[in-house]
Amino acid sequence: MLNVIVNQQARRVKKLVAKTEERLTAAGVAYRVFYTDKPGAAMKYARSLSAAGGTEFLVVGGDGTVNEVLSGLTDPAACTLAMLPAGTGNDFAAAAGIPVGLRALDLYFNGVPRPVDYIECGTRRSMNIAGTGIDVEILRRCQRMKHGTNKGKYFRALVACLLRYRGTKVRVTVNGETREYTALIAAVCNGTRLGGGIPLCPPAKIDDGQLELVIVDCPPLRTLVPELVRLMRGKLLTRPIAHHIPCSGAVIEGEGNIFVQYDGEICEEGALNARIVSGALKLYRG
Repeated sequence: MLNVIVNQQARRVKKLVAKTEERLTAAGVAYRVFYTDKPGAAMKYARSLSAAGGTEFLVVGGDGTVNEVLSGLTDPAACTLAMLPAGTGNDFAAAAGIPVGLRALDLYFNGVPRPVDYIECGTRRSMNIAGTGIDVEILRRCQRMKHGTNKGKYFRALVACLLRYRGTKVRVTVNGETREYTALIAAVCNGTRLGGGIPLCPPAKIDDGQLELVIVDCPPLRTLVPELVRLMRGKLLTRPIAHHIPCSGAVIEGEGNIFVQYDGEICEEGALNARIVSGALKLYRG
């Protein structure tokens, strides 16, 4: 039985689901559809369905919905996952070679699921990137805004952060060594990009059995915009302010609790304690 979990706030979701059901029915695939109605619902569906023996999942939505499903699975190693990207950013789908929209179904019908890594973070998991810094502050500001489009909110939040952000003090432990930073961004990467296409860590691979830790020192305000432009162009890792460390795990701590984003989903944590889980989950991908 294929369990189809749908973010009903996703773009053009009614048309996507209707076309998906047509193809599943024509192919003789037994399926059932579950619509999320609020944050956390996809995680609850994944937990209850997998606990009852469900092993096959199709996620219709973006990075956040995929994150919730992954975090809810009782045993990811027993499951296969297919994605129909329909979110705002679809960053992990891009890293996995999964096209946006209905074309992604071709991977499910014509391909075979292949092993993929994910990040284990205590009670939470991440497919793509987990971390803290200016990207989290931008997302938090967006969430507080009541009016405007998603792009408009993001632009206004970005401008506000550029004017006010002075870095996040973090203590990072990786490969047996602990260092302190005032960070613009501190993240562990399985995928290559975040924020709807920002190439934070182009060298990352989703199936190489390792994480890429990226720490970016917060630059002076006068050079912040040029450094962000380099980030948008995928050139930031070549800069002296960037620290790129391959690893199997890392701990990122703040002076107190910190706000952490897991594939765009924000949680308040005592620390980000991340480790790679290599090849346990099977994914239909490019």
